[in-house]
Amino acid sequence: MTAANSVLKPKRLAPGQTIGVIAPSSPASEDDQIHAALEMLESLGFRVKTGAHLYRRYGYLAGSDAERAADLNDMFADPNVDAIVAFRGGYGASRLLPYLDYDLIRRNPKLLMGYSDITALLNGIHAKTGLVTFHGPIADGNFTPYTLAEFKKVLLNPQPPMAIGVPPASEVGEGVVERKNRLVRIAPGTARGPLIGGNLTLMAHLTGTPYQPDFRGKILFLEDVHEAIYALDRYLTQLWLAGLLQQVAGIVLGKFTDCTPNYGGGWSLTLEQALADRCLPLGIPVLRGLMIGHIDEQTIVPVGCEAALDVEAGTLTLLEMPVM
Repeated sequence: MTAANSVLKPKRLAPGQTIGVIAPSSPASEDDQIHAALEMLESLGFRVKTGAHLYRRYGYLAGSDAERAADLNDMFADPNVDAIVAFRGGYGASRLLPYLDYDLIRRNPKLLMGYSDITALLNGIHAKTGLVTFHGPIADGNFTPYTLAEFKKVLLNPQPPMAIGVPPASEVGEGVVERKNRLVRIAPGTARGPLIGGNLTLMAHLTGTPYQPDFRGKILFLEDVHEAIYALDRYLTQLWLAGLLQQVAGIVLGKFTDCTPNYGGGWSLTLEQALADRCLPLGIPVLRGLMIGHIDEQTIVPVGCEAALDVEAGTLTLLEMPVM
């Protein structure tokens, strides 16, 4: 975000509003996949409007770059659309960045939500306009009770300060400990700053582009899926060599789902080792294990919102209203 861009906040969600559904990345495998996504949003009490090219398929893309960018621009321009949710991720969102109308987006701030490949849009749009965007569920999936509660807490009825992404309670006791959703305190301390981040692969790919967000003084949150450890190491090293990791105030590591030691045999660092190699020398607080990423039970993280990280407490707390 340039110095000229002040932070813009979209209006909060409310039942009865209209959500625009677009496919900025990969397409649906079948049309009924889209029908189910629209029904899911309607079950939450919203009206839906579909992008003109939502059903398009162009190889691994949901239409041409011009078509997908037009759908996003049109949703921001439409006064009858209150918020925008990505149908799914996949690949291709970063290809849209040169074709977006950032002046239009700045004049019509709206809630934009998605994750995975949508990371490129969340951070690129925030960098260019100052708009707070939301790393959260896509339309192509169901909300668990945990996700629904986080969704309502952040987007419908926010009351800061409020912790987000705290692992759900589980039954523990004699002979039973939490194993699936553990918090790992990699480096102690506290930090405060605006949030940036999302999928590690996409954050690395934005490096050196005009759409790279400002890392200075930020709390960086990262997650990924289906990546070998050496690939995660490569992406973290890219951010480190670019001098970006050294600029942040703190790091929150979400879930690295199905990230295996290697794809073809041989020796590998563990995920624990790879993360520690890049994070520990920074001398900043680092917490791993919040409910961010390619998981059913996920929180909503507002890119650009002021937050506080407390490693000892195991919390990431929003300090301001993410929506108006």
